[in-house]
Amino acid sequence: MIKKIKLVIIFLLFLNPNSLIAENNFFEQGKKNYNEKKYEVSKFMFQRSIVFEPKDTKSYLYLAKIYNLEENRKEEEKNINTVLLLDPKNEEALYMLIEIELEKSNYSKVKELTENFIKVCKNLCDKENSIQKLLKNLEPKNES
Repeated sequence: MIKKIKLVIIFLLFLNPNSLIAENNFFEQGKKNYNEKKYEVSKFMFQRSIVFEPKDTKSYLYLAKIYNLEENRKEEEKNINTVLLLDPKNEEALYMLIEIELEKSNYSKVKELTENFIKVCKNLCDKENSIQKLLKNLEPKNES
């Protein structure tokens, strides 16, 4: 019985609600700084948020947006792919990845992503027409 009580106390110590509040504060501070165009500070806050909550898709998405502004495509794409790994139906991340693949003229990948995007879109559905027009302008690679 005493062992069970000790285990519960240890568990409660590890389940510190202050750490959850801190993680949320890092994201909120990052978002606030992002909206104020303080991208370096916001990037740091989103990275700290991820340390506390490694599956925080919102922080990865905002990091991708910052890397987009910095024109760091490698880090942008890495963060977008992390968002989609954690949340495959994230329409904003799908749309951002479509834009990247359009820049690369990767017809088959854009077509596949667009099909997924159409299935999950709720807020960005109006972007579908512009994607379809750009897709028609791309020459299919390696397709007969």
